[in-house]
Amino acid sequence: MSFAPEPAFAHGAAAKTVVLLCNLGTPDAPTPGAVRRYLAQFLSDPRVVEIPRLLWLPLLHGVILRLRPARSARRYASIWMPEGSPLRVWTEKQALLLGGYLGQRGHPVAVRYAMRYGEPSISSALDALKLEGADRILVLPLYPQYAASTTASLGDGVAAWMRAVRNVPELRFVKHYHDDAAYIAALAKRVNDHWVTHGRPDRLVLSFHGVPRRTLELGDPYHCECLKTGRLLSDRLKLREGVTVVTFQSRFGQAEWLKPYTEPTLVELARQGVGRVDVMCPGFTADCLETLEEIDQQARAAFLSAGGKEFGYIPCLNDQHEWIAALAGIALKHMQGWDTGTASSDAGALEQQRQRARATGAPA
Repeated sequence: MSFAPEPAFAHGAAAKTVVLLCNLGTPDAPTPGAVRRYLAQFLSDPRVVEIPRLLWLPLLHGVILRLRPARSARRYASIWMPEGSPLRVWTEKQALLLGGYLGQRGHPVAVRYAMRYGEPSISSALDALKLEGADRILVLPLYPQYAASTTASLGDGVAAWMRAVRNVPELRFVKHYHDDAAYIAALAKRVNDHWVTHGRPDRLVLSFHGVPRRTLELGDPYHCECLKTGRLLSDRLKLREGVTVVTFQSRFGQAEWLKPYTEPTLVELARQGVGRVDVMCPGFTADCLETLEEIDQQARAAFLSAGGKEFGYIPCLNDQHEWIAALAGIALKHMQGWDTGTASSDAGALEQQRQRARATGAPA
C-alpha cells in the first residue's frame, strides 16, 4: 500500500491546531441527479443501513435510487435557500462564527467544516488542513447525541483517511455533548425566545431523528441520550410533567424504529383536543430537510388536518449566539493541553532560529 506524500512538510515548522466541524451532508443541488449521488453514498454506508450487503445493495441500486431521487429532489427544492442547501449554509456560518468566538477568547485556531456525505468531504477537508500545516486536529461532530449511524460513521471516515496518510496528525474526537450545560441552555434560550413572541403551547414536542429499535437492543446509547437531553431541557424550562413529549422522526423502511413516532403522535394529540403544539428538533444543530420540510411542512399539515389549531416550529440553533458560545466551550474543553494561542507560532519561530544558528555555527 502506498501512502500520500507530505508536500507541505517542513522540518521545524510550527504545528497548527485546527477544529474541524463535521455534519451529515447534503446534495449539491435540489435535482434528481444530485440527490441520487448523495443518497448512493449515504445509503451505502453499512453504519446507516445494517442489512447484509448482498441483500441491500441490489435493492438500493435496483429500486430505491431509481424511484426516490426525484421525489426527494422536490422536497429539497421546497426548502432550498438562495445561498444553497440550508444545512451547508448554516454549517459554514457555524464554522466561521466559531473561529471568531475562539479568537475572542484568546485561542486563534482555524475552524473548517466537512460533510460525512457530499462535499466538502472528510478526506478533502483533512487533506486541505494538512496542506495548511495542521498537526493537531479536533474533530467536532455537530451531533449532540451519539449514534453509531452518525458519530461512529464519521469516525470511520476519519479512520479511512488516516490509513492513506504517511504523517498522521494528532487527532481528538468529540463523542457527544447531549448533556452539556451550555448546549442545554442554548436550546432553552431558543425556546423561550420563541415563546416571548408567540406565547406558550399546550405541548412542547421534542423530535429527534429516529434509528432502528434494534440498535438500542444492541447497545447504542442514542435513545438514552435523547431522553436525557429532553429531560434536562424540560427541567431548564421549568415545565410541569406532561407538557414535554419526546418523539422520533424520519423512519425509513418497514422495521420498527424508536418510538413514539413524531407525526402519528402529533395527529393523536390533535385528536385528543390539544389545540397548540410547538415542535423543536434538539438533535439537529442546523436546519435541514428533516426539520424544514418533514416537520415544518409535513408534520404541520398532519397536525392541522387532524383538528389541531396552532402549530409552532422552533428553528434549530443555527447561528444563535448562545449555541456558538456553547460550541466554543466544548471545543476548548477537548483541546486542553494543546497550544491554541500565539505560543505555537512563537515556538516555531524560535525553533527555526535555533536550526539556522546550528547550521551557521552562531549562538542560538
